[in-house]
Amino acid sequence: MLTSGEPLTRPPSTTGMNWQEAPHNRWSFWHLRELLPTQRVDQGTGPARSLPDRTADHDVRGVEVSLTDGSTASVAEVFEQTFTDAYAVAQDGVLVAEGYASTGGPAQPHAVLSVTKSVVGCVAGVLAGRELLDVDRGVVEYVPELAGSGFEGATVRHLLDMRSGVRFREDYTNPYAEIRRLGRWVAVGSTRSTDAPRGLYPFLTTLRAEAPHGSRFLYRSAETDALGWVCERVGGARMADLVSTLLWAPMGAEHDADLMCDRLGAAVHDGGLAATARDLLRFGLLLLDGGAVPDGTGEMVQVVPTRWLRDSWGVTSDLRSAFAASPAERSFPGGWYRNQLWFRPGRHGDVLLCLGIHGQLLHVCRRTRTVTVKLSSWPDAQNPTYMHNTLAALEAIGGALAYGESQDSTHHLPGVSPGLGRRGARSRRGGGSVV
Repeated sequence: MLTSGEPLTRPPSTTGMNWQEAPHNRWSFWHLRELLPTQRVDQGTGPARSLPDRTADHDVRGVEVSLTDGSTASVAEVFEQTFTDAYAVAQDGVLVAEGYASTGGPAQPHAVLSVTKSVVGCVAGVLAGRELLDVDRGVVEYVPELAGSGFEGATVRHLLDMRSGVRFREDYTNPYAEIRRLGRWVAVGSTRSTDAPRGLYPFLTTLRAEAPHGSRFLYRSAETDALGWVCERVGGARMADLVSTLLWAPMGAEHDADLMCDRLGAAVHDGGLAATARDLLRFGLLLLDGGAVPDGTGEMVQVVPTRWLRDSWGVTSDLRSAFAASPAERSFPGGWYRNQLWFRPGRHGDVLLCLGIHGQLLHVCRRTRTVTVKLSSWPDAQNPTYMHNTLAALEAIGGALAYGESQDSTHHLPGVSPGLGRRGARSRRGGGSVV
């Protein structure tokens, strides 16, 4: 269990303007609806997908991990060092490991930030599977308000793969970057009654193009926001309701989720979702099983089209070359991006990732049949060392569960396959202790 020592009450200085900043985010990520306008993502009236609990039979915390600096540490130490708020691991649909900081718990939603993009991508997949959305059509055909903006001439496919030519700098350290401007338009809105309305959608109309559509891959949140706008037009409903009816309820979510919106009521498609770790695990199991979920009678029911996910996993030379030419190649060499999902070669084969700043992560490995959720409150939006040490830890967990593997194993851990070592590097305390 994680024990962060953080107070359970709201710090007086925490507001809707500083909720992503440390140390406020240790509390605020668990309490999004108390700080910002949100819309409810209803989990529906059906039963929750069963997650058989076998956590007592496994102990993955002592699995040894090779870190980026060449040293080793246990999984528990990596989680401690990387400000972990919650983690949950499933193998073959069975819950095998779980832990929470004192600021949250299994029934409490946590901000998942850009993991939201992957949820919106799957909404688009369902709409496309129902032939309501044609991904090869122009964005402006669905959203005429974007005519004259940088999105004119782009297709929905360009948005799904972040291949439009729109200028949008995803630089959280630059106060003048478009990602920071977007945040101000969403959070503050119009400052005077005479100002034109400010919000997410009005902001998108101000963006301009800087490159030919389809000529590059460049990760940008505005692509998902435009995609979400398209999905709402196609689906005839706001995004919170689309997520509920097309994903959350059919996949068997246990709890409602929250979706942050701007002052005009538009959902923040690029990063506004807050969900429980277990429900995010259920979403990962949906991705692992080709978009299908068990119906309780031994049959599988399709939620996201199999073809959509097969297309996502299937890297092409065009996807690879575009990714290789992008800054993302430095972080995930050999990877690709498709349908709002990240992919990278891992220790146990290709891995699907859903990623959010400040350490939100969903890790899906088909070869080890594992799905892992890790929710965090990193002090900084991005930290390559934290990211790669976390990925190494999750791959070590998958190997331990599937094959009994661990680097330099020394002795058997209770409840885990033989060969897992407890030896690790000296603890470098980050965001809480694991006990």
